[in-house]
Amino acid sequence: MNAEDRRNEIINILEEKNKPIKGTELASYFNISRQVIVQDIALLRALGTEIMATPQGYVIFKKNGDRIIKTVIAKHHTYEEMRDELQIMIDYGAKILDVIVEHPIYGEIRSILDISYRKELEDFMSKIQSEKAEPLASLTDGVHFHTLEVPNEESFSKISKALIEKGYLIEE
Repeated sequence: MNAEDRRNEIINILEEKNKPIKGTELASYFNISRQVIVQDIALLRALGTEIMATPQGYVIFKKNGDRIIKTVIAKHHTYEEMRDELQIMIDYGAKILDVIVEHPIYGEIRSILDISYRKELEDFMSKIQSEKAEPLASLTDGVHFHTLEVPNEESFSKISKALIEKGYLIEE
């Protein structure tokens, strides 16, 4: 298989799957190195394919016409508060697309999360804690944004109410 065919097949695989695919899994499938996959992904992005690298692997976000994109501004300081905040969002049907902080020097710093259900949340929390990684919000005294994909306005309203009750939501 030549490089162009491989890149087309990568797009096909990512479009067909309903979950992120790790670079190592793609490399194994094509019997090539992960670094070649990284280069292929970079080239596909340069050509306009919207491939995101998430903690769970590569994904092409599918447009879902009946879901709504919303943003919340939150603040918390501990790992347990972070888990609780994210859990509230997914319990009310949100897909947590990303986390964003506004750094005073570097500007907007964004990281793709792509968390939809409890197992993904637990995997994310385990990884952050096992790596002793600081949450992005530690750069901004706990203040951060999340972009959410929600099924409807009622779901978003319930998320907002629950986050306010916990003291996590910063109301504008």
